[in-house]
Amino acid sequence: MTEIDEERADALFHALADRTRRDIMRRVLAGEHSVSALAAKYDMSFAAVQKHVAVLEKAGLLVKRRNGREQLASGDVTAVRSVASMLAELEQIWRGRIARIDELLASETTTHHDQKD
Repeated sequence: MTEIDEERADALFHALADRTRRDIMRRVLAGEHSVSALAAKYDMSFAAVQKHVAVLEKAGLLVKRRNGREQLASGDVTAVRSVASMLAELEQIWRGRIARIDELLASETTTHHDQKD
């Protein structure tokens, strides 16, 4: 990964590390919501929800647009897919490492049994 990719991954995973932001993402991926309608769903101030939305927007996971006085938020499916792709890459790396550990353990067991005979 390049430095820019790493910074993007940091921003994406930071944004998704918070339970409220993940819930907001679930809602805006299902359909466009006004920020005020989103704020009504949470036991926190409107300003706090706005900050969560801003973190998601900065990470590129959510897009806002104005409709009169309302700010409407919708999820960016492409950005979410890039997160899934990064996780799949990490999974491949770890599966490879686990497979190598399994191989080492198996060869060690075989070597250990051969030495006993």
